[in-house]
Amino acid sequence: MNTRTLERPLRLGTRRSPLAMAQAEETRDRLCAAHGWDESMVEIVPVTASGDKILDRPLAEIGGKALWTKELDAWLFEGEIDFAVHSMKDVETLRPEEFCIAAVLPRADVRDVLVGAPSIHAIPPGARVGTSAPRRAAQMLHARPDLKIVGFRGNVATRLAKLQADEADVTLLAAAGLQRLGETGVGTPLSEFEWLPAPAQGAIGIECLVASEDVRGWLAAIDDRPTHEAVLAERGLLAALGGNCHSPIAVLTTHHESSLTLRAAIFSPDGAERVEASETFAPADAEGPKRLAHRLLSQAPESVTVHFSGE
Repeated sequence: MNTRTLERPLRLGTRRSPLAMAQAEETRDRLCAAHGWDESMVEIVPVTASGDKILDRPLAEIGGKALWTKELDAWLFEGEIDFAVHSMKDVETLRPEEFCIAAVLPRADVRDVLVGAPSIHAIPPGARVGTSAPRRAAQMLHARPDLKIVGFRGNVATRLAKLQADEADVTLLAAAGLQRLGETGVGTPLSEFEWLPAPAQGAIGIECLVASEDVRGWLAAIDDRPTHEAVLAERGLLAALGGNCHSPIAVLTTHHESSLTLRAAIFSPDGAERVEASETFAPADAEGPKRLAHRLLSQAPESVTVHFSGE
């Protein structure tokens, strides 16, 4: 562990949304605790990401997940910040080779929370489900083809306000985000075994330049290896499937003593088709997620595979 005295505060870049700020504060607190630094030695530097500015269209239509990262990427390249904090489910699969995920914090609750009804079965017939996530939309339509999907974007407070304003009857939020915002009394958590989460849901990643050896050394002290291994495996599955912002993908990782099991499902966007498969492999086996992707795509009909570019 590199614990030499800091010559200046480290600059931690983050999106400006309330949840992103909460994640940045958790990162700062863990880093300072690990090294015995005063809180002032990590300066949080917020930016308003493009994805936070454009809320009237689905993310996939306006540039995809890069809209969460491009401002922070530019700051990292230019040395304006030393490292950046991300919700890993919002980070595009292919990243600049100059960057590395130096640490992943212990994973929070991976479940989705249903807001507006006590269960999926209890949602009234024909009700409107507010979501812009292809996974949530497809999974909901698979379970309840009678429901109607309406576009819903924005931070947690914005989406809850839209629900209150009757723009939809129910919506889905990540349990991890609600917990980090102290909103634990909202909605009903859905079993992660019956309603599979998004890849990397609940995981906070910290990215820095590969060349910044000091920063990488400091961040290594707060890396949670089991979470990091699961996130790499889930992102490996995404890459092998050739998934993008339009591709409905759900995955749940189960940890064993010396292996991981990935259980994944891919859907047609209308939810009519669902294909599920599992694979167990050692965390260091980068071929494991590829084998799972191949099995899923080989079993899937064209109405599903057309939304993936993997082989």
